[in-house]
Amino acid sequence: MQAPKRQPRGLDVNVSADAGKTPSSPLHPLSSLPVCAEPGSRRRRVRCCMELVAGCYEQVLFGFAVRLEPKASGDHEKWTPVADFTHHAHTASLSAVAVSSRFVVTGSKDETIHIYDMKKKIDHGALVHHNGTITCLKFHGNRHLISGAEDGLICVWDAKKWECLKSIKAHKGHVTFLSIHPSGKLALSVGTDKTLRTWNLVEGRSAFIKNIKQNAHIVEWSPRGEKYVVVILNKIDVYQLDTASVSGTITNEKRVSSVRFLSESVLAVAGDEEVVRFFDCDSLMCLSEFKAHENRVKDMFSFETPEHHLIVTASSDGFIKMWKLKEDKGVSPSLLCEVNTNARLTCLGVWLDRVTDTKESLLPAVEPPPVSKQEQSKRNKKESGHEVQEEERQLKPDTKNCGLTGDSNKPTKGSSLVSTKKRKTVEMLEKKRRKYE
Repeated sequence: MQAPKRQPRGLDVNVSADAGKTPSSPLHPLSSLPVCAEPGSRRRRVRCCMELVAGCYEQVLFGFAVRLEPKASGDHEKWTPVADFTHHAHTASLSAVAVSSRFVVTGSKDETIHIYDMKKKIDHGALVHHNGTITCLKFHGNRHLISGAEDGLICVWDAKKWECLKSIKAHKGHVTFLSIHPSGKLALSVGTDKTLRTWNLVEGRSAFIKNIKQNAHIVEWSPRGEKYVVVILNKIDVYQLDTASVSGTITNEKRVSSVRFLSESVLAVAGDEEVVRFFDCDSLMCLSEFKAHENRVKDMFSFETPEHHLIVTASSDGFIKMWKLKEDKGVSPSLLCEVNTNARLTCLGVWLDRVTDTKESLLPAVEPPPVSKQEQSKRNKKESGHEVQEEERQLKPDTKNCGLTGDSNKPTKGSSLVSTKKRKTVEMLEKKRRKYE
């Protein structure tokens, strides 16, 4: 009897027998209302800006389409969240969520990562590489996904073919959190082995290790990558990239559950309480605070549109709330809309329809300065000591590779911000031109 063929590693085939085909498991709709009114409809046309996605202890992923009704004379814009779908793909509580321009991915205590195609509203399959709870998921652009789990692994995935490009034994204990530098060339991770590690994503290897006194559970780069924060319980250490040292410490009243940079210097902090606070990372002072929920805030997500700077919060009380930030961060934000899921929420993301012109980053990324090979070899020898200096400024940028900013084998000419669609169009026209020459 012929042995069954081994299925490709990465995409779980219990959804589809052919990894090259998109599984056809639809997301379960909660509302039969259209997301946007069709052209020519007699209804008042509304514009869907985004979709709020949230996971919970009850193993369900929720999706709420946010409708923005245009301004009438003398009226304000009306933001209305409408139940769009629920999906029960995991067999344990959800622990992480990440979004790209097309996909939403969720991680769970069932050790799997599920992929959802938001354009087609179907389950795209599952990644089954990890052997432990998925603790963190991060997209960089639309081409790469990085995952971390309690098995100590960090995996780099091709977000088009959904193949595991690199699997790294990152920490001796659990990987608790990771963050990708805006340039796509560096990443930071923290784990239960009391270390803060820097990763060279261009070469897919460890760059530096810094021993810290306690287990950190959050690490986050600033929008330009000039600084980063490391969270241990209720304390937030602010590091400067150029010195790789702590410039100050912010102390929250209770354990921190989520942090988000609102600008290069302003940090939003949520914890095991109902309040969200805005801190200045330079002065370390609290600029403002406001009561966001009736129970502890579990996660936050911030982003910009051409008209607004928004922050979304999710809480154990079951509510997802969207807030409009003021230019002066010393003034509390105003509530735009809210929705009650009646579930114990754990993680949050916002999928933005690419028809909407959104600002993906507040400021351009700062490139890590170069270093000589002799100096880097000296630094690497120090890794056998008790403490290793973790200085991202020592990494040598690779001009032939572009990290997670694009195709490493075929870097595009000119600006790295050229979209994939435009690049393919240019390539197709170039082929046609050569054919007729």
